[in-house]
Amino acid sequence: MPNKLLASIDIGSYSCILLIAAFEKQESGQEKLVPKLQKVEVCRLGEDIFEFKSISNDKLNELVTIMERFRSTIHALGVELEAVAMTEAMRKASNSESVISAVEKALWFKPKVISGEEEAALTYKAISEWYHSDLLTLDIGGGSTELSFGKKSISIPVGALYLFKKMGAIPGPEYKNFIKETFKEFPVRAFSKKEVVFIGGTATALAMVYLNLNQFKYEQIEGLEMNLNDLEQTTMRISNLSKELRALLPGLENGRSDVIICGLYWLKSLLERLHVESFKISTAGIRFGLLYPSSLSEESHEIK
Repeated sequence: MPNKLLASIDIGSYSCILLIAAFEKQESGQEKLVPKLQKVEVCRLGEDIFEFKSISNDKLNELVTIMERFRSTIHALGVELEAVAMTEAMRKASNSESVISAVEKALWFKPKVISGEEEAALTYKAISEWYHSDLLTLDIGGGSTELSFGKKSISIPVGALYLFKKMGAIPGPEYKNFIKETFKEFPVRAFSKKEVVFIGGTATALAMVYLNLNQFKYEQIEGLEMNLNDLEQTTMRISNLSKELRALLPGLENGRSDVIICGLYWLKSLLERLHVESFKISTAGIRFGLLYPSSLSEESHEIK
């Protein structure tokens, strides 16, 4: 009998992701959540938050269309939708209730706006199930960044899209002071000198450029190890290209070429502040964490 297919949706500040997966027994006897289908659609909700503090009608209509496509896929495959999470954009949107209502009508399922700490816990759950528990998850999204080490977590309201809107495609001299003030308000010392697993859209794009992958292949990306020198060389390679040529690089389609450099600058700043020389990349994320039983009810503690 085939394993039951489950679905979850992550509605982020930059993109929306549909995951269809199943728990499969491994040779070790343990069950692993294995992705069967993943669909990514760019929505860039964070742009509206940065400019208007709310979601515009145009963005909302675009989001609803994406959700209707996701619903069609889910129903066509006969999959059960387990959870829908909304993150930083909805945490800040002044009209979040109307957006939630519109998404519920499109999906026939009510989404939940989760806190930064819940987001961090879900990410950690997904990664620790695939690897082990003695690691730090680092999730750079469009509008926020979450770090989690077991029950310790922090959510920083800085992401790749946020930095792009604030500083442009390539951060200038003002970035140095911005970083100084950010880490003063959101210290990360409690998470330093640990094994880091980097996830999120910036992580996947970095891996695809580094490996020259023309298509997303999670088996090749999952567990990829990189160091600071690899990161700097890849960032330089991307930065030296024109906007038009950057958009032709693998993994940088659908507008991600606009925000990738900001995301990589921020990653380097975080790794240096954490005193970490190398990191792994994972394709997992909160959409995986959502499919584990009782993930959101597990206790987590915010570090301030």
